[in-house]
Amino acid sequence: MKKRCGVVLMKYWQPKYETMNREELAALQSKRLKKTTVSVFNNVPFYNKKFKELGIKPDDIRSIEDINKLPTTKKPDLRDNYPFDLFAVAKSDIVRIHASSGTSGKPTVVGYTAKDIDTWSDLMARNFTMVGLDETDVFQNAVNYGLFTGGLGFHYGIEKIGAMTVPSGTGNTARQLEMMIDFGVTALHCTPSYALYLAETAHEMNIVDKLSLKVGCFGAEPWSSNTRKQLEDALNIKAYDSYGLSELMGPGVAFECEEQDGLHVWSDHFFVEVLDENEEQVAEGEKGELVLTSLTKQALPIIRYRTGDITRLLESECSCGRTTTRISRLLGRADDMLIVRGINIFPSQIEDVIVKIPEVTEHFQIIVDRNNKMMDELTVRVELEEEAFTGELKDLAAVKRHVENELKGILNIRTNVELVERGTIPRTAGKSKKVVDRRAAL
Repeated sequence: MKKRCGVVLMKYWQPKYETMNREELAALQSKRLKKTTVSVFNNVPFYNKKFKELGIKPDDIRSIEDINKLPTTKKPDLRDNYPFDLFAVAKSDIVRIHASSGTSGKPTVVGYTAKDIDTWSDLMARNFTMVGLDETDVFQNAVNYGLFTGGLGFHYGIEKIGAMTVPSGTGNTARQLEMMIDFGVTALHCTPSYALYLAETAHEMNIVDKLSLKVGCFGAEPWSSNTRKQLEDALNIKAYDSYGLSELMGPGVAFECEEQDGLHVWSDHFFVEVLDENEEQVAEGEKGELVLTSLTKQALPIIRYRTGDITRLLESECSCGRTTTRISRLLGRADDMLIVRGINIFPSQIEDVIVKIPEVTEHFQIIVDRNNKMMDELTVRVELEEEAFTGELKDLAAVKRHVENELKGILNIRTNVELVERGTIPRTAGKSKKVVDRRAAL
């Protein structure tokens, strides 16, 4: 909790829910789960059918312990019910919709009642309070304000705590930095890949010392502890991980506290499972797929949503005093996983190798091809640092061999490394595209 002049600022600090003991939390979750199951059974044909196929009724869900009796939900289910067939309220009760880009098929559409919007704003206000922000801050929201949930999701939370909102949107990096200086921006939200580009540009323009930034909130794509350190060092900030997904609410589902030791999921609004391939709960510390159930969403209540995100469950109490369920930072996505010659590969594994090699930058791109022998080939394009040859490795060939050997030691597969000049790999204001899989086109 933040203090000023000896007074604890608790406007959006909610100890009733944030420090609730396990018994009280289980009772609250049970009450809200039962209400949610009744809502979807009575109002959503998709879930009504699923319940009947499993031979269950809402009365069979007596407590949160019964959640494994319920069906899981996957992203294709949202597309199959496009646009509004999963809504549990009348269309006249919907005050806003958001949607995915639909680049891999029909977009997934989500809806919100006025109460949902208010809940969402409160959750974001909790997150900002948790990292020490308040009405004295100036917050620049450098993400897309369209159907993407990140823009308005953050915006309403910023306004909720009374901070000055700078809705800068995406693009025009020089102008973004100019606004930061002119408006005295103290907090920033964008993707980590764009934050790296902002930092890079600020250093090139020699204006880092003119920035007033103290906090960065980053999400929408996986990023490593090494990226965190680079951002914190480059921008003189504390960098916090934000997790959310439009199917459950948007940003605000989980957020890091000032301890930066896992993300707090707001357990009074979402129930967390981390499941293995057999849909069994994994033990604390083991990795699995994050599965979330919305407990308070009115317009689009989602039961046991398989997010595709890989994480670990951290159940022990956090040093900050909050007792909400915690998860580790994301380890990757199940659908980002590449299978190359029978080997499972996550982009995060490659990033962990690259950031430890001083001769190259953190910017990389993975390219998967299939040669004329129908064998998969893995190529990693990596940018060279400007002073790449001042250390032990004196030429391109030596750097290339070193990176290839380091990757092979982790991935257990031969990897081609292509060294390129700094700035060659595209930077974007949105999510960076780290994987180009050309095999599907063959």
